[in-house]
Formats: sequence, structure tokens, C-alpha cells
Amino acid sequence: MYVIAPSILSANFAKLGEEIVDVVASGADWIHFDVMDNHYVPNLTIGPLICEAIRPLTQAPIDVHLMVKPVDRIVPDFAKAGANIITFHPEGSEHVDRTLSLIRESGCQAGLVFNPATPLDYMDYVMDKLDVVLLMSVNPGFGGQKFIPATLTKLKAARAKIDAYQRESGRTIRLEIDGGVKIDNIAEIARAGADAFVAGSAVYGAGKDSDAHRYDTVIGALRAELAKV
Repeated sequence: MYVIAPSILSANFAKLGEEIVDVVASGADWIHFDVMDNHYVPNLTIGPLICEAIRPLTQAPIDVHLMVKPVDRIVPDFAKAGANIITFHPEGSEHVDRTLSLIRESGCQAGLVFNPATPLDYMDYVMDKLDVVLLMSVNPGFGGQKFIPATLTKLKAARAKIDAYQRESGRTIRLEIDGGVKIDNIAEIARAGADAFVAGSAVYGAGKDSDAHRYDTVIGALRAELAKV
């Protein structure tokens, strides 16, 4: 089953609770939660207190993407705040295996995030601790960027690694994509191997043009494209 995970980075923060309730009611599967520290990436966003505040508003999984360095200190805070999934960049950890173990011991699913130029080699030694692999199809730090086409080749390589591991282990690992996902390219991205799709401006940007401020139409259009794969 495909997962659509709108990123609240593109939501209206003046009424964030309403934005989250509305997008889930319109068919979103996960809530993608972008955490930037103005250190690892050149932007500063939101932290565990916001995660804790939105947790009672939805039963949908909260998918926390940590663009921070160092990463270990903040993992327990997000787990306590109600995160279901925590992913991080290998560059943000001195010991990737240890950080993945920390996330799982904190009661969350764990994942690695790969920037456009970061090799997939890190996956090879920690597959047993991965629940999610997230490929960035833009350079991290800002929403609304265009999809980097070379990510399609990287997706196929990641898909091959995951499929080989799943055949041997029976464990399921999600392959998520983040950056520039739109109605006109989501099917091509799915064919390359992704099964979870972060869509920020594509969903929330379209919703801002609606008097009802609901997102049924765009999420429905994304699913219609995925149905063609």
C-alpha cells in the first residue's frame, strides 16, 4: 500500500492543528514533521513541543525527519512527544548503528535519510535496524524545491537492496521519497521503487487555493496517479 505523508513545513502555522486534522480527514496516511536546526541545514523549524501539541489531534503516524546534528540528544524527546517514526541523516550521527538502536529502544520505528549526493552504502550494515529508508530528491533545508531527476536511479538501487533483504528476512522496510513530489511525477517515482511519498507544497499549496481549505482533491489526484503504476 502506498503512503502519502504531507509535510507540515508547508502548512499554515497560524492554524497548524486545523491543518493537520483537515489533511488527515482528506486522506493523508502520515504526518511528515520536518525538524531543522540551522546547523546541519540552513533553516530553523520546529521541535518536540510542537510534536507533543499535535499528538492528541490525530491517530495518524507522525513521521519525524531530523535534519539536525548531533542527533542522539533529541531522539528521546521526540519519542516522548509522540513520534511514531524517526529518521535521521547518517552525517548527523557519530555512530549510525547506535542511533538506530536508540530510536527503536525509545519505541519508534527507525530510518536513515540520504541526501542527493550521499551514497547508499550506509544501508548495507544496518538493514536489520531499518524500518524506513528516506531518499531526499532535493537538497534539505527548504520546502518547495524541484525534484532532482537523478534520484530516480538512486531509488531503483535502494529498491533493489531493500527487496533483496526483504526476501531473506521477511521484514518490511518502507522506501520514502521527499522533495518535489507532484501529481505529474508521483507515478514515475513510484515506478522507480518508492512506496511512501512526502508531499508538502503539492498538498498544502493546493489547499490554500480552496475556500473550503480541504485537501481531498489533490490527495485524490495523487492516489489516482499511483493507481496507474
